[in-house]
Amino acid sequence: MQSAPVAICKRVRVCYTDKKYSPEGEWQMDAMDALFSRRSIRKYTSETIEEEVFREILEAAMSAPSAGNQQPWHFIIINDRKILDEVPSFHPHSLMLREATAAILVCGDLRLEKHIGYWVQDCSAATENLLLAVHAKGLGAVWLGIYPREERVAGLKKLLAVPDHVIPFSLIPVGYPAESKQPRPDRYNAQKIHHNRW
Repeated sequence: MQSAPVAICKRVRVCYTDKKYSPEGEWQMDAMDALFSRRSIRKYTSETIEEEVFREILEAAMSAPSAGNQQPWHFIIINDRKILDEVPSFHPHSLMLREATAAILVCGDLRLEKHIGYWVQDCSAATENLLLAVHAKGLGAVWLGIYPREERVAGLKKLLAVPDHVIPFSLIPVGYPAESKQPRPDRYNAQKIHHNRW
């Protein structure tokens, strides 16, 4: 009997540790591959990420759906070593930032809201797009929750001089991976699917 990771590897065309290249020599991955093989990566090499790669990742993040197309997000690219090293002083699960060469802070701008309260869903969608884009580009990342933990929100506001009307939502360490992980076991669960009513 096949293990779950092997079964998933057979279902998608590329696994996390595989490299699939286009005729032009670029690593490529389709959407389903990215969804099934993405993993949280917490170890990174010292190689820096090019500005053009950041642009592509953030283009993907900004392509996320949002309520009424309000697009209430802002993104802060952090590559200052002192700033990255300071975050673990108020975020207990962010020690991997001391290895990462960069991180992206996803923020919600309350002044851009057309539909009050939906900025959280909008920034969640942007964060997931960002994670998938990072993986598709051959990089590694992990989602660090910021909002609604008040001490984390306050810590990043102070550290990065974030305006009062902007709320730090998620922090994504990004880097070239120094670890590889197999796809997770199949999470499909028919007991969690309902038709027409509970």
